[in-house]
Amino acid sequence: MKSLLTIDMEMQIPFHDVDSMGITWHGNYLRYFEIARCKLLDELGYNYRQMQASNYAWPIVDLQIKYVKASTFEQKITVRAELVEWENRLKINYQIRDVETGARITKGYTIQAAVDMSTQELCFVTPDVFRNKIATLLAKVED
Repeated sequence: MKSLLTIDMEMQIPFHDVDSMGITWHGNYLRYFEIARCKLLDELGYNYRQMQASNYAWPIVDLQIKYVKASTFEQKITVRAELVEWENRLKINYQIRDVETGARITKGYTIQAAVDMSTQELCFVTPDVFRNKIATLLAKVED
């Protein structure tokens, strides 16, 4: 699936994210996904504050994660987030890789759906406010 927008974020595994064996606790990978997703949405110009101001919430309705290899304390990693679907939902793919070797550590995706906060109803089509942000990206891709 072709990515409409991709960001890469480098970080180092902190001590408070590892267990007594120095291995990253599995739940922290979801937090790394979230940090990368926030950066991606900032890049798009429609972050969580802007979503709230537009009267839409975008809860995660599905996620998948596959643990390929362990990461450890002080390891440098790159977290990649790619926006791959946006017309009826947001699907963002993620990969976490070791900076030094490029080896894949974890991969996964999240799916978010728009909810109109005034009615609390799920939107089956991406709202215009988000489509307008995407239109700018699509124009750049077509050029």
